[in-house]
Formats: sequence, C-alpha cells, structure tokens
Amino acid sequence: MKNVICVAAAALLSLSACKTMKNSNSTANAKFPAFSTEGHRGGRGIVPENTIIAMRYAIDLGITTLEMDTHITKDGKVVVTHDDYLSPAFMLTPEGKEIPKSDAKKYPVYQMDYSTLKQFDLGSKPHLLFPEQKKIKTYIPLLADLIDDVQQYTKGKKQMFYNIETKCSAKGDGIVNPGPEEFVKLLMDVITEKGITPYVVIQSFDKRTLQVLHKKYPNVRTSYLVDNKKTVAQNLEDLGFNPFILSPAFKMVTADLVKQCHERKIKVIPWTANTKEDIANLKQLNVDGIISDYPGLFVN
Repeated sequence: MKNVICVAAAALLSLSACKTMKNSNSTANAKFPAFSTEGHRGGRGIVPENTIIAMRYAIDLGITTLEMDTHITKDGKVVVTHDDYLSPAFMLTPEGKEIPKSDAKKYPVYQMDYSTLKQFDLGSKPHLLFPEQKKIKTYIPLLADLIDDVQQYTKGKKQMFYNIETKCSAKGDGIVNPGPEEFVKLLMDVITEKGITPYVVIQSFDKRTLQVLHKKYPNVRTSYLVDNKKTVAQNLEDLGFNPFILSPAFKMVTADLVKQCHERKIKVIPWTANTKEDIANLKQLNVDGIISDYPGLFVN
C-alpha cells in the first residue's frame, strides 16, 4: 500500500511539473502595457547601444519595454546590433584601434562568426552624436544571452516586454542578411526556447519578415516600422494585414493618424522622440507608447 501511495504521489508531482512547464512555455500573449515606454536600443543617449548594460540601465529606470535590433552572423547566431557593418562611429577593433571610414564596409556582421564579432569593442570610443554617452568597454551580445540576463536581473520583479527588430531588406539578402524565412526562424527559435513569446513584439521596416510571422507565427505580435508620406491605409495595404502596432517616425504622427489606427484596433508607438516637448506633444495625440534614446525622460 505504501508503494502504491508513493507511486501515486510521484505521478502527481510529475503531472504538476508538466503543467508548470506547459504554462512557462505558453504562447498566449500577456497584457501589453497601457502605455509602452521604450528605451531605443536600451537607451543609447546615455549607454552603449544594444548591449546588456543598456538593457539593465533601461530596466533600472522603470520602463516597460526593451527595444533592440537583431542581425544574423555567419554561423547562424542571432545577435543584438543595429548596423549591417561594424560602425567606425563607435566600434573599435579587438586591438583597440579605430576602424577607418574607408573600411566602413569591411566588417559585415552577416559574414563574421560570432566568436570573432564578440572581440570588437563596443562602448569605449566616444560617440559624437551622443556626447553624454558613458564610456564602457563592452561587446555585441547574443540575443539568447541578453534575454537570460534580463530575465535573471528582473527575477521577482515585473516582467519586461521585448520589442525586437529584424534588420534586413530584400537588397541585403545573401549579402548582409539571410532571407526573411531564415531570419524569422532563427529569431523565433531563440524566443521560443527562452519562453518569452507572450512578452515579445517583432518590429521591422522589412514587411517580408512581418508577413512570414503573420503566416507562420500568427500569435506573435508585430509592429510595422514606417517613415514615409503614405497614408495609414496605404501602409497597411503594402503590409497585407493589420499589425498589432504601427510604428512611425515621430514627426509623421498626427491626431488623424492615431485615430485611423485606433479605429482599426492598431496601437501607435512612434520613434525616436528625444525631448520632453516632443514626448508631451505625442502623448497629447493619444499615442500608445514612445521610443526614445533617452528613456530617463519618461521618469524625470
């Protein structure tokens, strides 16, 4: 009888563990913030962009959403970085030397293995566009490592949302990025493995990646990045479906644009507003969030 009780107890524990695992890997979307405050590339006005350091900085400020960019390396790793090529503006070689402007296209991320890419110094060189940016020697992280760090750093605190951009284009296929199907698969493999799907929005200027997501991962929220003179209807027609978010350059935003999106149940989260005045004006237009290089403006 004792053995029977033990077996039954073990079965219950096993079932409970399975339920917990199932819940942790749920793809049901979590409730999105009522107003999404987003640090652009973590908050590149103050800290080196798209780094684990930048994400921790944004978290400490109390924002809701971590905004970042992704590329794919030669060995198929998803990395958090914006530019197709390592930028002479703020990157240094592994030896600590500057990258001459004449070598602006010498280091394509897509043509480098991650073991090589990680050796380059991101953060030591002063960034002329962001004179307040702290000088901290760091590196381009794997998306998987960044997620691990964020989840551990916020353990026991509120869950962060992730706004992750796919940096690709049709003209870059096979040169600086893989095709959209491969890009999306590699990205979603990481997101799924880390169990953060309910808290993720995938954004892109490249409508192809959003279309792949809409078809193959319909539960994943999407955001269409735009910077043009087209109407809301024209942009949505180009995309082929209504995304969760329309993310325009902030100077595109008008009361009518917001109204048209809200009528379609689409959120509006513009980029990149970097003054208190611009942020206040956008809030008056009833946007659903704002992306800023200076996320401290949301709390100061």
